Order: sequence, then structure tokens, then C-alpha cells
Amino acid sequence: MFNPSRDQARQFFIDTWKKFQTKNPATPMTPLETKAAEIMALHPEYHRVLERPESFITQDWRPESGDINPFLHFGFHLAIQEQLDINQPHGIVEIHAQLAAKHDGDPHAAKHEILECLGETLWQSQRTGQALDGALYLQLLRQRLER
Repeated sequence: MFNPSRDQARQFFIDTWKKFQTKNPATPMTPLETKAAEIMALHPEYHRVLERPESFITQDWRPESGDINPFLHFGFHLAIQEQLDINQPHGIVEIHAQLAAKHDGDPHAAKHEILECLGETLWQSQRTGQALDGALYLQLLRQRLER
């Protein structure tokens, strides 16, 4: 299993964005890079980070200070897209569609709701030292549908 370090994961996004921007036919993008570039394109608020990586590659973003780590945000989006691609956990495609409908058909807004649930599930896992709780993740997703 691929388990990059923090800096390797960040460098992947930076390199992918540069590759996406240059669109050099001699260096085609992989399917994973294409997915990542599509996600990054939806987040212009983070483009300055990708375009000036030397200023941000080692930065720590502190949630308790209200900071959002753009690289973590991209990684969550990528994980969610992979889940949607294979419908795992089972039912996530339907939940995503229902959330998108709640947001006037906006799939990106729906993914942000899923992202919140994934973040909460990961936080609970880290807090308790237990494996990721798939049932909790689905419960949080279903609760989003009820709001």
C-alpha cells in the first residue's frame, strides 16, 4: 500500500498542479493526477499555495486557529472521489447524489458535506486509537441527509 510522508503527499499535489498548468503532451497525466488536478481546479482559494510551494510546503495549519490545510483538503477530496468511484462504503454514491440534490445539484457541495463526515470519523479513530469506524462514517453521512 502506498503510504507517502506528509512532504511527499504535498509534493504530489504541487507537481500535479504544475503538470496540469503546463499541459505538456510529453508528460501526460496519470489517472490519479487527473483526478487530483480536477479537485484542485475547483479550489481557486488554494491556488496561491500550489503556485508558491516554497512558501507553504512545510507550513503547519492549525485547526484550532481556524486554519484549513489545503493539502489535507485535497487529500480528503481525492479519498472521497475514490470511494465514489467504487461505491465503498456501499451506498455512498446514493448518499452523494441525495446530498447534491439538497445543494441544488452541486456535487462539489455534497462532497464537502461528505468531507466533514470523513474528517469526524478519522478524528474519532485517532482519538480512540481504534480502526476507522465505517458504521460511524455511514451514520454521520445519513445524518447529513436528515438536516
